[in-house]
Amino acid sequence: MTREASSRVVDGGHNANEIDVIAGLWEEARFARLPWDAPAELKDLVEDIDNPKRVYAIHTATRRHNFQLLVQKFIVQLRDGCGSDHCSTPTCFTCRKRIAGKAPLRRFNTTSARSMATYLASLDNAENNICPGLRSPKAPPAALNSLAFVPNRKDPLREREERAERAALTSPARLQSGPPHGASPKKSGGETPPRSPRSRIGSVDGSPAPKEQLPSTTPDFQDQASARGPGFRVIEEPTSKDYRSFTANVFSTVAFKMLEWLTPASIEEMSRKADRFQTSRDRSRNGLTKDTDGHSSRSGSPQSGSLQQSPIKSAETKGDGTKRRGSRLRPDATPEREKLSKDEKAAKEDHNSSSASPISRPATQRRSSNAKLRTAPGPKPKRQLSIDPFASDSLVDEAFPAILKSPRPNGSATDRTPKGPKTANPVLTRPISQLSSAGFFDDVSLEKMPPPRTVEFKPKLGRSQVDGAKSSDSGSPDELTVPSQVSSSRSCSNHSVDAGEDSEGEDVRMFPQALSKLSADVVDFICDVVQEDGTGENHMLEPPSIARFHNKSLRQGKPLKRRSRPGPRRTPNLRLEWKIFVEQTLFYVLSDPQLAILSFTERGQLYDSQTLWYCMLRMTRIAPKLVFHSLWMASASLFPPPQALQALRSPTAKVFPNKEKSLSNLQAGRLISICLHTLIAAAPLVGTDRELYDMSRIRAHGLSLAGSGSVADQPVSLCLQYEDCFTGELAVRLAKRVFSAIITRRYYDEINELSLDDEEKAPDVLTPLFSQLDFLNMDSVYILNFSFPDRALHETRVPILLLDWARTVMLNEWNGSPEIPGAGAFGGALALIDAMYKKRHELLLGDAQFRAEYFAERLDTVQMPVHWLSHSSNRQKMHLLDFPYLFNSSMLVSYFRAVNFSRMNRAYEEATSLQEKIEVITHRLELDQHHRSVLSDLLKTPSSKYLSLEIKRESVIQDAFDQLWRREERELLRPLKVHLGATTGEEGFDSGGVQQEFFRMAIAEALNPDYGAFSVDERTRMTWFVPGSMEPEWKFELVGLLVSLAVYNGLTLPVTFPKALYRKLLGEPVTELHHIADGWPDLASGLTTLLEWDEKDGLVEDVFARTYEFSVEVFGQVVTREMKPPSSPSAQTSSPTISPRTFKKALNRTKDEQTKWPQFQPTAWQAACHASPQENNPDEDTAELVTNANRNAYVSDYIRYLTDVSIRPQYEAFARGFRACLHPKSLRLLNSSILQSIVEGVQEIDISELKRYTRYVGWDSNHRTVRDFWSIVKRYDNDMKRKLLEFVTASDRVPVGGIKNMMFILQRNGSEEEPGGRLPSSYTCYGTLLLPEYRDREMLAERLGMALENARGFGFA
Repeated sequence: MTREASSRVVDGGHNANEIDVIAGLWEEARFARLPWDAPAELKDLVEDIDNPKRVYAIHTATRRHNFQLLVQKFIVQLRDGCGSDHCSTPTCFTCRKRIAGKAPLRRFNTTSARSMATYLASLDNAENNICPGLRSPKAPPAALNSLAFVPNRKDPLREREERAERAALTSPARLQSGPPHGASPKKSGGETPPRSPRSRIGSVDGSPAPKEQLPSTTPDFQDQASARGPGFRVIEEPTSKDYRSFTANVFSTVAFKMLEWLTPASIEEMSRKADRFQTSRDRSRNGLTKDTDGHSSRSGSPQSGSLQQSPIKSAETKGDGTKRRGSRLRPDATPEREKLSKDEKAAKEDHNSSSASPISRPATQRRSSNAKLRTAPGPKPKRQLSIDPFASDSLVDEAFPAILKSPRPNGSATDRTPKGPKTANPVLTRPISQLSSAGFFDDVSLEKMPPPRTVEFKPKLGRSQVDGAKSSDSGSPDELTVPSQVSSSRSCSNHSVDAGEDSEGEDVRMFPQALSKLSADVVDFICDVVQEDGTGENHMLEPPSIARFHNKSLRQGKPLKRRSRPGPRRTPNLRLEWKIFVEQTLFYVLSDPQLAILSFTERGQLYDSQTLWYCMLRMTRIAPKLVFHSLWMASASLFPPPQALQALRSPTAKVFPNKEKSLSNLQAGRLISICLHTLIAAAPLVGTDRELYDMSRIRAHGLSLAGSGSVADQPVSLCLQYEDCFTGELAVRLAKRVFSAIITRRYYDEINELSLDDEEKAPDVLTPLFSQLDFLNMDSVYILNFSFPDRALHETRVPILLLDWARTVMLNEWNGSPEIPGAGAFGGALALIDAMYKKRHELLLGDAQFRAEYFAERLDTVQMPVHWLSHSSNRQKMHLLDFPYLFNSSMLVSYFRAVNFSRMNRAYEEATSLQEKIEVITHRLELDQHHRSVLSDLLKTPSSKYLSLEIKRESVIQDAFDQLWRREERELLRPLKVHLGATTGEEGFDSGGVQQEFFRMAIAEALNPDYGAFSVDERTRMTWFVPGSMEPEWKFELVGLLVSLAVYNGLTLPVTFPKALYRKLLGEPVTELHHIADGWPDLASGLTTLLEWDEKDGLVEDVFARTYEFSVEVFGQVVTREMKPPSSPSAQTSSPTISPRTFKKALNRTKDEQTKWPQFQPTAWQAACHASPQENNPDEDTAELVTNANRNAYVSDYIRYLTDVSIRPQYEAFARGFRACLHPKSLRLLNSSILQSIVEGVQEIDISELKRYTRYVGWDSNHRTVRDFWSIVKRYDNDMKRKLLEFVTASDRVPVGGIKNMMFILQRNGSEEEPGGRLPSSYTCYGTLLLPEYRDREMLAERLGMALENARGFGFA
């Protein structure tokens, strides 16, 4: 609304002009009624709509009107500014001028301002961008400067006829004789019969014509003069335009210029111009002039009327320049479509000039657009304003847009049947434009609305009197007739009166109608009707239409069908009636959150996921824009806080000052599920899981098309269909609002938990969605019956497309920074992905489906993870690395190693800097050699650049422990240098290979089962802690430190730990059987059998005969303890004021006392002082048996004792050493599988893959020796393959990421013809195999095998 409009406020805080718009539209808008051929089942669902805001035609018209007002204000803001000295609005011209200072500033021209204003008005919450100090413009809009008023071209023959008519009508004999035969006399009481809208004309500004200009004529003369229309037309003056400019060619079209021409200010200005132009022409015409016949005549002007009361219909000209009378301007009014025969013209003129109908209503008082001038009531014509929600842009190509009538459905010129008297007089005071934006009138009170239409039906008033029109949105070429207001209201429903029935004197109040609920059967019926009639929206979703493909309804109900009633009762405009009724129903139900939830709820639960998706699929194929917009409106109810939070009060004011209607978490979750299923239904239908996965992978890379060498291969047509779906503005807008609501509702839950501790915790807002996606849930309400392949495909479709929509919103909202917002659409989409990741096993999703490669490809691999270490995440700001599942494993390993390298480089730089300072100080102090040596020894620890280890092969683990014990953290973080076997004359330059050899030897000795610290399974070769080991804890800590050093320096170890260890190191729970399946496969299999046992085959206690105990054999002795469930210390700490630290201590003490595992003593003296562990074994007779009732608890407790209780001291010491070199936050980047691959590497060696990535020096891959080498290696078993890899790279494991991340070079090292020649050798630091050229294949196999079997030690080649 304009600033003038916002100044006048009536009761309730509503703007008066806003209420005028709503009131006028309520009086004039077309009402939807249930068509007569609707099935009887729908009549029970029909209800009247008494709220104007719920009428779709009114809602659409107000959005168009408000959009034009916003565009007008933005144009003023861009071109003129507000004039305030302290303006800070970036788009305001005043602010731009103030910032520019004395620098030259270019003002927006009309085209650029129009394009920018259109964009600004199209944004969400566009009102927030309006400058607070903006004032109404003093000058008329600049866009009107291109319009010019010119006289109509007249046919000379017609002009002579008009002069003859005027002379006859103004003759004294004619004035004395009274009205001619057939004229309509005045009614009693002085009321004149209303004229046809085709014969009404007046002055543009609504003021009466001056007395000296009014001819002394009869009403018949005025009718005939007004039927000819105004004597002028409006044209657009030709302007220069750059045809190469996109902006000029788009925003300089008439369609966009109408945004400025049809605003209230522009209409008022054009009205004044038209009045001045008409007045000047009337003055010139009213002067005595001589016509061609020599007679003198004075031409008069018809009585003027307000333009805004009844916009003038300017006369059109034919192709030959003659004027067409009584026609309405509209964009499709081409000569071909508007040609009428003489008989048709005569019939229409007779109809327009006929006497008033008895059911005509009296005129009502009109308001001017600026609410300052009231016009006196006068006779009102039969013309009614009709607002069609899907009207074409009927004002685009008009010659005079300012004097056009408000848009009727499809640009039709249909005249409705007159109505009965109205009881209120608010009317539409300004025309509504044809463009749309967000609506505002959510707070308009119903008290300000006029009562519904009152229609008095006459027996002979039938449907045949209604003019026809064509539907603008129909895909059918058939001609559709526009129903009049009365005929469209008189549908054959239980609330309507059929045409032709005797209802003399009956007064019926007509309300718009809509269905109060949508069900699966109703959705099928209305979609079939729309598709059969061809009246659906034109859209780009694929497939464009959907037929029923479910087998039948599980409720065994009969499908709804249209009634058939042949004869004259079948109206020719039935298709349009159904179109309007269906649109009204979809808007009425889907825009109301309560009705939307009620429609798709059965027995207190939402429909099953596939039925709900099917309903949305069908509706989005007949009216996608309407469905998306209606649900977008309904989703606004997700943001008001719950009632419990609205009741909170602060000492000074309420936390939430405005109490709004809110939804509970359960209702909000159901509405979110409905909206998300609608978005899923918008995606193209695919036939296989492969297509879903491939398209998801393509979209995850931010690609629209899968080009050559892409991650997936899918046809271009499918890629473009996906692009059309995921870039649709209305669908994306709905997705953003829904995702924003998710995070908002969770914030409310957190506030609720902090403030209302005593109340029961509300369910999460995503609980209804995941309940639907639990396809094994037997409590789901299944409505429609689908085939098994369809249901199997749907189980894959829903989670995959949910992830695609979440990623789409994230990519649209991302600004390129790794720091991301925790709220808003981005935060909500990320919250949905995070919730789905936690339930990925139930949703049958793998880790690869959650990746968003788009982010990784655009972020710095080194700096970004380093900055993440110092980033502190909160609700407002988060970091992408807080969600590592968005990245693939190779990128996560790169980030992890970048963090380690950064810490290593920092430690190295600090030591180097300190060493340089020491040298400067000693040089300045001029110290002698002795003092320099003493100072260097004292500062050796902080100034050493490397962590140097001197290791003898005979005592690798002892030397390592001795030199690593009690090292400072800053020493451990420096680069590692190992001197291996230097005391025995072994020479080797450590560039990585010596380190790899050292760790291989050290870890093999440390994990030797003979020491009693670790055990190795003979079958799986898995290494695990010995329960109650006699080795001290510091040794386990040093073993963990060795592993930490290897990981920190980027080396792999020849170890095999179960995945349960890596889960514990990362803080992940070990509670499931699949967590221990790799380390203890036989045990996992036995426990699985126990859980799955059916007692029909025997009781659990009889068949398995297991006791509720945990037993383990250590050092030849069996130690058994009764398993106890984990207990809470609540009984021991019942005080309500206990501190968190005290609670934690009590928890640990309770855990230790109840679940402490006995330890073996390392010495005989200590063993004599303590009881042996096996002495406290419980009696077998008193042990509790495992039964059907406690077998689930038994399995859980057994896993806990195996992986936690029995080895807790040893593991905790190992974990302390493991975390010594690694940043604790960097471990959050890894999952158990990635950490396992970093520590152990990949044990499987693919020779074909190794050959593919091998480089050659001195020869090529086609050389005979090279071909012989690969033929020999391919026949190696796994043991020989590992020896080959260890011989070349010093490690028998493939690094994480595969062989492509490993260096393997085959270099020619001379030739050997003699059998006793050189053996192959290698540079382990550089992954290079030095291979001589042997004379034949047998000699190569012999010499290579000898080298691999006897590889030991280092030296310089």
